[in-house]
Amino acid sequence: MSMPLDRRQMLAGTALAAGLAGTGAFASQSTQTGPDLSGKSILITGTSSGFGRLGAEHYARLGAKVFATMRNIPRPEAEELRQLASDEGYDLHVIEIDVTDDAQVDAGVKKALGMNEGRLDVLVNNAGISNAGAIEMQDMEQTTLLFDTNVYGPHRMARAVLPAMRAQGSGQIFQVSSQLGRVIAPAYGQYSPTKFALEAMSEQMAYELVPHGIEVTIIEPGGYPTKIWENASRQTERLLARTPEELQAPYADLLTVVQASGARERPTDPMDVPRAIAEIIAMPAGERPLRRPVHPAFIPQEAINKVSAETQVRFLGDSPLGPLVRAVHNV
Repeated sequence: MSMPLDRRQMLAGTALAAGLAGTGAFASQSTQTGPDLSGKSILITGTSSGFGRLGAEHYARLGAKVFATMRNIPRPEAEELRQLASDEGYDLHVIEIDVTDDAQVDAGVKKALGMNEGRLDVLVNNAGISNAGAIEMQDMEQTTLLFDTNVYGPHRMARAVLPAMRAQGSGQIFQVSSQLGRVIAPAYGQYSPTKFALEAMSEQMAYELVPHGIEVTIIEPGGYPTKIWENASRQTERLLARTPEELQAPYADLLTVVQASGARERPTDPMDVPRAIAEIIAMPAGERPLRRPVHPAFIPQEAINKVSAETQVRFLGDSPLGPLVRAVHNV
């Protein structure tokens, strides 16, 4: 029978290597609202809007060296971030990365590493897309686009940063998933399938990376007023434009319900997500959670997360893989 493994012990070297920046010490509340991230280097995907844009500013404001990446540069959003960094004196650098492009991923990560002496402390896989429509309506063009962005994109990014993280013996990967990565709402296209896949891939990585001092945290936001809804609407319009009427008709009522839901107001603060990520970055190595639901009122996946963790421990906890599973679930 395997003995429970204390992940804090396994990551003791990580904590020492990371220095005081990751111990959770908080700076004076009079100067900033959040943990002190000085000394941390953070690469974020999808920073043109939403959680990514807010996060890039937030982490830089808390003292981190931030590599804010987005696709299709030059674009106004990139210039706005560069101007903000210049005006505020932030250590923030904009790099072009389209997560669906192997060459851009490799080149962008190498550029970031080159600007930070080969070190990267945190990867935030934030880039993602969605659209509406029943599964039968999702042609292979749309299906491929969603999986390429929401699943293969984070996989490309992780593979690009992990050699450096393994070499330094520490690191943290955040995967921005969704409530719909654990529960299912009909007619959100391939969004739930991609987020379910991201959740599974991320949990597997978390186990595999324990011996290397690298942690994985899955962020599960609920509904927030970001551009994902506007972008999803555009994706849906493109899909409908090439979908035959006879395939749309059987799902017309369902699609109307989902589109109305996407258009409704959401009185939530999208800064909840960057704040949660910053809080977790600042936690001691070995204590960071595998999953963090983020929503002020509605967390339907909470029971699923609890049962899932308990099931994994029962399934593998006393096997040769048990130390890895117990380490991630802190049991």
